[in-house]
Amino acid sequence: MAGPAVPLGLLVGQRHDWLGHDRHRSSAGLIDLLCEFGISRSSARAAMNRLLRRAVVEVRKSGRQTFYRLAGQAAERVSAGARRIAAFGLDPDWDGHWTVVAFSVPEDRRDSRHLLRSRLRWFGFAPLYDAVWVSASATAADAQAVLKELDIITATVLRGTTDLTADRSPLAVWDLDALAEVYASFIDETRPLLQEALAGQVTPRHALIARTRLMDTYRRFPSVDPGLPSDYMPNEWPRDEARALFTQAYNALGPLAETRIKQIMGAHDGDAAAQARFQSVN
Repeated sequence: MAGPAVPLGLLVGQRHDWLGHDRHRSSAGLIDLLCEFGISRSSARAAMNRLLRRAVVEVRKSGRQTFYRLAGQAAERVSAGARRIAAFGLDPDWDGHWTVVAFSVPEDRRDSRHLLRSRLRWFGFAPLYDAVWVSASATAADAQAVLKELDIITATVLRGTTDLTADRSPLAVWDLDALAEVYASFIDETRPLLQEALAGQVTPRHALIARTRLMDTYRRFPSVDPGLPSDYMPNEWPRDEARALFTQAYNALGPLAETRIKQIMGAHDGDAAAQARFQSVN
């Protein structure tokens, strides 16, 4: 699973019900949270400063104390990402249409081109050709929102159907054999974690670390799985089993992870500790 460096957004808003509270969180508490994952205090402070420079977080000072919260757009992305992750793996209805984005981004905007590809991948797109990306799960509105956000006007969004048995069908874009192996590894690691959680063999500290890393690993699947209904995927496609294990383990670890959040934040910010509530995935 993921190494010790986990995304800060998974801690600030990783379904502990803090995003709904328009309030800053203690810098000292957030740094202590990051230290739970083997991150040094100097590295944690540097990470907070980078996020501040990138306008991902906002800062407020009170005397000698510093407080942070996710900026509005970042909070919206974390919330939207959480909804997307929670919904991923539910066998969707599919009307047979693909969303296609064809774009041309000049070399002097290579950073925007990189961000476009990254954002499209998050929405389930993959490159049919270098500048032609396809998705069965994303909508035209998803693609248009990304293009608008990045101010890219040299692009076209289309919806269409194709023969999945063709030599170059969109499904061929995904390396399904490699993805099946990644799913198998996830399943092999998650099954014993769930058994330990159900047997009461997990401490609050272990629960927080394991739950955050579990989300950090599972959240990558929507970007690499084509998202087609199971009927269109290879036989015994492991997505359903992976989702079931993720959901059960994530929910089982929730109460203990909440306890550890309260312990850590309570030393610096009693209100934040009181507001911490784990949220389950249905």
